[in-house]
Amino acid sequence: MPIQILMPALSPTMTEGALAKWNVKEGDTVASGDIIAEIETDKATMELEAVEEGTIGKILIAEGTAGIAVNTPIAILLEEGEDATSMVNSPAQAKPQGGAMPEAPAATKSQTEAPLPPEKIGTAPTQRDVSAGVAGFAMGFGGFDFLDAPKGRVFASPLARRIAAEAKLDLSRVKGSGPKGRIVKADVEAAKAGGVASHTSEDAELEAAMRLASGVKPPADKPQAAPQAAPKPAPVDVGTPYTEQPHSSMRKVIARRLTESSQTVPQFYVTMDVDLDELLALREQVNSRAQKSGGQKVSVNDFVIRACAIALKRMPECNVSWTDDAMRFYSRSDISVAVATPTGLITPIVRGAETKSLGIVSEEMRALAVKARDNKLKPEEYQGGTFSVSNLGMFGVREFTGIINPPQALLLAVGAAEQRAVVKEGALAVVTAMSITLTCDHRCIDGALGAKFLGVVKGLLEDPVSILL
Repeated sequence: MPIQILMPALSPTMTEGALAKWNVKEGDTVASGDIIAEIETDKATMELEAVEEGTIGKILIAEGTAGIAVNTPIAILLEEGEDATSMVNSPAQAKPQGGAMPEAPAATKSQTEAPLPPEKIGTAPTQRDVSAGVAGFAMGFGGFDFLDAPKGRVFASPLARRIAAEAKLDLSRVKGSGPKGRIVKADVEAAKAGGVASHTSEDAELEAAMRLASGVKPPADKPQAAPQAAPKPAPVDVGTPYTEQPHSSMRKVIARRLTESSQTVPQFYVTMDVDLDELLALREQVNSRAQKSGGQKVSVNDFVIRACAIALKRMPECNVSWTDDAMRFYSRSDISVAVATPTGLITPIVRGAETKSLGIVSEEMRALAVKARDNKLKPEEYQGGTFSVSNLGMFGVREFTGIINPPQALLLAVGAAEQRAVVKEGALAVVTAMSITLTCDHRCIDGALGAKFLGVVKGLLEDPVSILL
């Protein structure tokens, strides 16, 4: 049986994706593990592998298509011995990639009823059978007067007659909607109200039974209109020319998560200034030696990442996140670092940064940043993290506040290093200073605890040799 290749869920938050590129074409033979396509998720571009061998029978979704829901068939894989004639049936009848068959739909009422006796199968009811059945049904419901009635007689149910008599309504002027034009309660009610009413359950049952006995199929129920969602307010036209660019999957996720964070997490901020003179002098020495040995240079941000990781190790009560049932304490410092990409912001993670040297942290961060900008990050490289660092200093930003990325409880916003006039030991001096601002989840981190943690980070940055140890 042909195999459906479905749009995979490549991350926990993925509900739809874009088919960035097909690496195969119709008629190509693939083996298990072959890369057949590239899928753009809400965070990165991932490779899609074939899990079974076969031939690409048909590509259902063209490359470049966005907004493809997870589990949507994107191609059909033919197994050995199958050809194009195997796809005559709807693709929905093919089994999904991996061999699991789609769940069978629930049986309808007609499918679950007891089968007809053998002698009745394949035989149509005679006119005598129908007449007898109708007559028996009528007698069972109190002798309704719609069988063998003389011409000119009004066909109406006893209930309709009683309601019409109470309302002094002339039944000869009421048009019946029941079997053979019979007047039912709904017709009388409609005539009284001057409009059209629906059948009662009693009349509906009678009408259905009559149609069944006479071999007439009941009219299909009119589909009920789905409840209409409240219309979105139209954007105000200010008369300025504009163009529109559809949101990328990443931008949608950023908007959703940051809105959730700002609305549900009580956040407060503490700011301190850091004297960077010693750190910059040490960095110059480290980079000078790295240049001579062919190694990689380190950045101020590398020092910041390492300082935050060490601070979390020294203060494990800050390496936490909030859950509805308990406080969750983490035993490792996984530092998420914000990286700007053409499609939005992503936070690759340096895991266990407290156990790695400054050089290794620098190398990992450089590699992760390149992969992030190329949309090549793997899910394990950006999902999770216990603490975030966001640095806008390279843009000349003096100071800013960041928004926490749930479920994390802390985020450090790093400003630019600049020369400032300060008072040192009673005298005016010029130092290279940098403002750092800690955003705290007040459910986990109280004001004093947040201030103490930021003080530890400040102390490490002002004594940079301790970061190298």
